[in-house]
Amino acid sequence: MNTISSLLEKIEKAKALDFGTIFSESIELFKKTWLQGFLLQLFTMIIMMPLIIVLYLPIIGMAIAQQESGYSDPEAFGAFFAGMSLLYVLFVIVGIFVLGAVSVALNAAFFRIMKKLDHNEAVATSDFFYFIKGKYLSKIFILMLASFGIAILAILICYFPVFYVMIPLSYFSLIYAFNPELSVGEIVKVSFKLGTKKWLITFGLVIVASMLSQIVGLLLCGIGILFTAAFTYHPIYLIYKNVIGFNGTDVIDEIGLLSE
Repeated sequence: MNTISSLLEKIEKAKALDFGTIFSESIELFKKTWLQGFLLQLFTMIIMMPLIIVLYLPIIGMAIAQQESGYSDPEAFGAFFAGMSLLYVLFVIVGIFVLGAVSVALNAAFFRIMKKLDHNEAVATSDFFYFIKGKYLSKIFILMLASFGIAILAILICYFPVFYVMIPLSYFSLIYAFNPELSVGEIVKVSFKLGTKKWLITFGLVIVASMLSQIVGLLLCGIGILFTAAFTYHPIYLIYKNVIGFNGTDVIDEIGLLSE
């Protein structure tokens, strides 16, 4: 089990990483994880579908009603949004955060799956839902609120800090995935420490990986993006692996063994 002091010490003493080495290792690891990466995108889409329906169904219904009536009222949409109840707005906001927390839980589980495949261990589809439990989701929800608040603060200060905080924020679910015993404040601290220490190489790798995944996905008739989108997670996983590493059995595996 890693303590925050040991994590911060490992980050502080971390050696320089080679861009080319991490990128080539990301490609090799992706060859093992592409199917799980596709499932991650699929599960995320399925989870977000109810929210999309709730958001757009009233608008679609009103558009159909106008078409059937034979006339168009440009002011109807404005009146519709003005007349939306506060309860509906609150429902949508809460839905965004709840489903967002579930999405973060899936991302954290994907990092755990990635580690298993990296170490040639067996994985199951049920591994994706490891963190979708009350004891994990509550902390993930708070962690998501913290990331949202940090992003809003960066935007309010000036847009330039957004380019800085986007890298530490990308480590939130990764740090949580392998260190769920840490408090939210400690996860934020470790993420910013790692993100700051390895900011430039992380930024470069994420940008290149994102561009490559989109280009390859579009070349595969567009739908290929579902298979390639998860490639962007691989570089930050490998940076964590090379900087902090894994000490024997993860705390997550220990918790799982105790519960059996």
